Amino acid sequence: MSEQTVSDTEKAITEDQVTKYLRKHPDFFVKQPGLLADLRLPHESGQAISLVERQVSILRERNMDMRHRLSKLLDNARDNDRLFDKTKRLVLALLEGKTLTDTIDSLFYSFDNEFKIHYTSLILFGDNDNLSAGKARVEPLSKARESIAQVLKNSRPLCGTLSPEEIKYLFPKHAESVGSIALVPLIHGNTFGVLAIANRDPGYYRSSMGTLFLSYIGEVLNRRLPQFLPR
Repeated sequence: MSEQTVSDTEKAITEDQVTKYLRKHPDFFVKQPGLLADLRLPHESGQAISLVERQVSILRERNMDMRHRLSKLLDNARDNDRLFDKTKRLVLALLEGKTLTDTIDSLFYSFDNEFKIHYTSLILFGDNDNLSAGKARVEPLSKARESIAQVLKNSRPLCGTLSPEEIKYLFPKHAESVGSIALVPLIHGNTFGVLAIANRDPGYYRSSMGTLFLSYIGEVLNRRLPQFLPR
């Protein structure tokens, strides 16, 4: 076979064909140990290393990546366990409250001291100025509709940023410090309030963030608080 023929054959074989062949025959280099030993790959340092050394390096990197992923999964599992314990204590405290004030105080204590939430706002809609609601605010529903009408139209929890007017209504004492908000309307037949939490970081509560926790607490309050409210 002439040198020209060999050259033409080499040109006819593409990298893609070689790749496909090696994928279909992973034991190719087992049958060609001499070829495996002769192969050299450039290293980041500029030195050439054998294919075996390169494979060992890749496997080591993959192993480290898997270790990091496993460590992250374990950290998430531990975080979820801690979140579950805190949530369980909060729910039990809400169920054990004898009065509206007791129940609301339990909510604020847990959010402030266990969940370390920066700002918490619980607003109950009503016209009774004599209603003892602890740290919660009692506001006319008409005023709420003027300030957070879009929020009240959606019965589902939401996360993200709100308008300055909405933030000022929900957190009048901390409006300038609020970065992002998560909230859930409280509904028992009709909307009777809203629970909102806020963080100083604008990106902490994102629109894509899960609201399972807040929704769950909202469901508990939906069943608990109306027992203490005027009918």
